Amino acid sequence: MLKKTRQALAILSIIMVTLLFLDFTGTVHTWFGWMAKIQFLPALLALNFGVLAGLIILTLLLGRVYCSVICPLGIMQDGFGWLGRKAKRNRYAYSPAKNALRYFMLTVMAAAIIGGIGSVVALLAPYSAYGRIVQSMLAPAWAWGNNMLAQWAESHNSYAFYTIDIWLKGGITLGVATVTLIALAILAWRNGRTYCNTICPVGTVLGLLSRYSLFRPVIDTTKCNGCGLCARNCKAACIDSKEHAIDYSRCVACMDCIGKCHQGAISYTRLRPAKTSAANTAQTGATAKATADESRRQFLTATAALTATAALKAQEKTVDGGLAAIADKKIPARRTRIVPPGAASINNFTSHCTACQLCVSVCPNGVLRPSADLATLMQPESSYERGYCRPECTKCSEVCPAGAIRPITKAEKSSIQIGHAVWIKANCVPLTDGVECGNCARHCPTGAITMIASDPDVENSPKIPIVNTERCIGCGACENLCPARPFSAIYVEGHENHRVI
Repeated sequence: MLKKTRQALAILSIIMVTLLFLDFTGTVHTWFGWMAKIQFLPALLALNFGVLAGLIILTLLLGRVYCSVICPLGIMQDGFGWLGRKAKRNRYAYSPAKNALRYFMLTVMAAAIIGGIGSVVALLAPYSAYGRIVQSMLAPAWAWGNNMLAQWAESHNSYAFYTIDIWLKGGITLGVATVTLIALAILAWRNGRTYCNTICPVGTVLGLLSRYSLFRPVIDTTKCNGCGLCARNCKAACIDSKEHAIDYSRCVACMDCIGKCHQGAISYTRLRPAKTSAANTAQTGATAKATADESRRQFLTATAALTATAALKAQEKTVDGGLAAIADKKIPARRTRIVPPGAASINNFTSHCTACQLCVSVCPNGVLRPSADLATLMQPESSYERGYCRPECTKCSEVCPAGAIRPITKAEKSSIQIGHAVWIKANCVPLTDGVECGNCARHCPTGAITMIASDPDVENSPKIPIVNTERCIGCGACENLCPARPFSAIYVEGHENHRVI
């Protein structure tokens, strides 16, 4: 019963999280957006103390159920492991914990968070890894299915669906997602939860807490016949059947062992001290004390690292009228990258973002895409080749679970300056082609662009734009709608720190 309940909750959980990354309308987030906010690392970066306290209490009560029920990457690995067990039963075996590697990866993650090295955090964050897999590999297929449905509906005079653009938003992100998926599939197929118990820093932290959990799988030595069936079905490789011992720092509370034991020797209950003879009481007590001291030191070390970290963090068209081909726009060489309104600053965005791609998936205008820069690898940034950041859209700020993009209202967004427009004389159509344009001025939502005569002394001279940088908010409407190719005659330069105008 416990196993089936856990499986049902896990399936429901991964479906909800997956829909968050597949939804391009933003409506699913109204119902399931909380699933992103209860993920451990985003909650830590956002300093969401309520969620963190809830997850800690949950782990201290029930063990690492987070890894089996809430974490989508862990649930996905269970799926691959299930396929592996179908191919060969009783495939697992006990192996000692690789604590040196576990604590090294935890230290790397803590150092990356403190140092604001977003690319390292992005690579190690389990929730973000799953998000990249879904957004990069599954979302295009989902969009293709939507477009097929939209075409079918249109043929039946129904417009309940609409087509959307399908395009590769980040080649590097796709490559990382593909490699991650293949590696996790192989590891889970062969060895179950190897990644969770050796690489994942979240698993290590929760493992330290789960040593002290109130309820856990317990082996009754009076019923156990030493068959080892529990160990051969433990995907966490944490059951030493010969010693009748379970490494609770690696146990993910999957309940598989309980269902496999034919003797009823394993139950999910409170751990009670085992009865020992007078001859080995002293030896057992000394061993238990040494183990407890080691566990206590590890727990305090990890807690100190996380506390320090949290404290520091407090701080497309293709033709023109069907006649002429339109060349694709190229990204201008910006000196400063553009991050969405609500990010407050590039530093805040970089230090909090886990590159989960949730904001990329929900952006309706094709503005956000993963960065290819090594320092900010896979973190979203704004670019205006396919659309511009509409003042009435606040979807990215509504879905970010890590505090990289803070919630803002539509009124606030219209006054947040994330950059300013820069005019490039050599690219401007009135000067290069001798035709009137004014697209940038007509479509500027803040009226920051005015058309003036290029030569005041010459009557009817071509009009060119002039930018009032005090009114410009950096939305990119001018850059996106500029007809100049391949580079726009006006582009947005980002700001290190956003300001309200």
